[in-house]
Amino acid sequence: MRHARLASSPRLQRLLEVLSDGEEHTSMQLILDARVAALTAAISELRANGAEIDVQCRRGDDGRALWFYVLTKAPPPEAWEPPAARRARFRLEPPVA
Repeated sequence: MRHARLASSPRLQRLLEVLSDGEEHTSMQLILDARVAALTAAISELRANGAEIDVQCRRGDDGRALWFYVLTKAPPPEAWEPPAARRARFRLEPPVA
């Protein structure tokens, strides 16, 4: 699966900002607070960028399933680098004559 880069995705950045408090959030809370429509896809993309996110399913008082997400590890700093900066780090300078 191709995934968006955290550095260039405002959608993933909003979701990570909401999750970064370390608290549990329901699916609906994340959808509304981060303004993300395809939540499970966005969670997968954050994971592909190095985030660790736990998820649990619990039954509400009415018997319906409620999904809770919590960020357990933030993505590494290099996930925030724009692609051009990442490429530049690996370019070799020509030898000086």
